[in-house]
Amino acid sequence: MLNIVLFGPPGAGKGTQSENIIAKYGLTHLSTGDLFRKHLGEGTSLGKLAKGYMDQGHLVPDEVVIKMVEDKISSTKETKGFIFDGFPRTTAQANALDEMLSGLEMKISGMIALDVPQDILKERIKERGKTSGRADDQDEEKINTRIKVYLAETLPVAEYYEKQGKFQNINGVGKIDEIFGQISKVIDSY
Repeated sequence: MLNIVLFGPPGAGKGTQSENIIAKYGLTHLSTGDLFRKHLGEGTSLGKLAKGYMDQGHLVPDEVVIKMVEDKISSTKETKGFIFDGFPRTTAQANALDEMLSGLEMKISGMIALDVPQDILKERIKERGKTSGRADDQDEEKINTRIKVYLAETLPVAEYYEKQGKFQNINGVGKIDEIFGQISKVIDSY
């Protein structure tokens, strides 16, 4: 089973490349944002638990997020694997994901990181903001904050997978097809 962590800062092109990977390799998209919306919308016990934390202004604990991920993996039948998008965001989440997958006799095949310079990220996010409707895609200060949070909190996850020999950096600047060609070479090597 092929399980890939697609990694990169806001505006790196994860959404676009994720769609290409899913189409070519038949993987199931696993986004924690989607999982939160599903569980909150359906009022599941995990959704109610998450809502309790969110209503108090707290982050949802990793254990709850991991349970949502495990629920998605366990309930997905007939898949060739998963593409993890926006998760794990911290080394603690990466470690918990590894432990949970191990319990299911699965593992992460590799992490593919899209590397894009900050000035290009900002341009892409502002351009996306013209059509996305997301307020945080249009405000310079919010864009800078998102990039800073990524560098401080999420970037260490790359080091976590690098220590396992599972990290591959891809130049995320260029034509979409060319970038996807580089991603495909990496995936085909797994």
